[in-house]
Amino acid sequence: MVRLLPPALNDVRLSRDSLNDALSTVRESLTKALRDRVAGPDGETRLMQLLEPTAPRWFSEDRPIRRVHADASMFIGGLRALLVQSLHPLAMAGVAQHSDYRNDPWGRLQRTADFLAATSFGPESEAQRAVDLVNRVHERVVGTASDGRTYSARDPHLLRWVHIVEIDSFLVAHQRFGEFPLDSAGCDGYVQDAALIARKLGVPAPPESVRALHDQISSYRNEVRGTKESRDAMRYLLFEPPLPPVAQAAYSLLIAATIATLPRWSRPHLQLPYLPVTERVALRPLGDAITRVIRWAMPRRVWQPPTDQ
Repeated sequence: MVRLLPPALNDVRLSRDSLNDALSTVRESLTKALRDRVAGPDGETRLMQLLEPTAPRWFSEDRPIRRVHADASMFIGGLRALLVQSLHPLAMAGVAQHSDYRNDPWGRLQRTADFLAATSFGPESEAQRAVDLVNRVHERVVGTASDGRTYSARDPHLLRWVHIVEIDSFLVAHQRFGEFPLDSAGCDGYVQDAALIARKLGVPAPPESVRALHDQISSYRNEVRGTKESRDAMRYLLFEPPLPPVAQAAYSLLIAATIATLPRWSRPHLQLPYLPVTERVALRPLGDAITRVIRWAMPRRVWQPPTDQ
């Protein structure tokens, strides 16, 4: 005998199916939007190239750099790095005079994402190719800053500044918003992993522990300051991103989380207040929320957590 469900239960099942279909549609749309922005239209093909299973790599699957660089918190870490890096006048002069970040922000993002993916996850040949490309580009980045000082992107002192701020930013974001934060040894291991790439880019004596990382950042404190160029970059990143209205809300959550991670010493230079209670109670939860949404939209493919996690 066939038992028919009451009409009310049929309605509930239909409503649940409709909700699942709607969520699936939203997820697919969000996944495509993120992939197109970060990896470009050929992102899937490029990922398959980097995931070639038999090629040797710079980092084994259990290395901390793979955990950090696979997490959605990288979006926050990347924004933090750009803001703090802009505070060195010579580094920012190179960006302002040689980067087309205003006219081609997505191209710049995609090139950065490809470099990180190639060096962190890709075969040795792809990782070295990515490093060689950056080194060739840096050869052309020379000029004079607005204060009259000359600069070169191959200057070891500036290379170190860019490296240590980037690694510190990725690690801070990961420890606050990452799905699987590292322990103390893992944090040191991440800095050590990143040092391998830094040397290939020309960074002399990069830090290999968190303590050394913080010491090197502190050594630059008397060189940093806000400039017209850094304030222009900050306004662009915080208030003028080239995004459609529907994406502005999500981006504002990323910005809120990014501000909550900025080092206290950087705030006066960026003309941003330090509001510890607001940041702890409001901004950090927003960071948790947006990174969870990004993880939901972007399935994990380049790193898997250990089975005991």
